[in-house]
Amino acid sequence: MKSQLITDNITDLLVKIIEFTEERQKILTRNINNIDKKDFIPEDLATAEFSKLMNNAINEHISNNRLVLYDTETIKFGIGGSLDIKATPDGNAEKILRQNREQYLEMQINKLMENALNQKIAAVLLKQKKQSAEDGLSYT
Repeated sequence: MKSQLITDNITDLLVKIIEFTEERQKILTRNINNIDKKDFIPEDLATAEFSKLMNNAINEHISNNRLVLYDTETIKFGIGGSLDIKATPDGNAEKILRQNREQYLEMQINKLMENALNQKIAAVLLKQKKQSAEDGLSYT
C-alpha cells in the first residue's frame, strides 16, 4: 500500500496513520486472543507519542510545506517511507487483566473500536484526496 500511494506530504501522513492503526489492530487482537495464556503481558503501541509526531509533522507541513518525521524509541520512520513500530508492555492493561477479565476485555474492545475509527477516518481522507487528484483538484 505504501509507496504507490505516496504523492505528497498529506498523503504520506495518512498512509502512516493507516499503517500504524493496522499494526495496532494486530496487537490489540493478540491481547484478546491470549487472555487465557498464563503470564501473558498485554502490549500496545505508543498512541500519544504517534499522535504528537503526526501533529508536529502537520505543523511543519503548514509552516514550511515539507514533511519532517522524527524517530522515537518505539517509532522509526525509514528511508522510502517505511514505518517501524515497536509494541511495549501495557502495565495498566496487565493490572486490569489480573483483577477483572471482563473489564480487561471491555478495555481492549474499546481500544479496537477507537483504533478502527481512526483507521477509517484516515482511509476516507486518503480516498477523498485521491479522488480530488483524479478530478484535477490539488491541495497540499
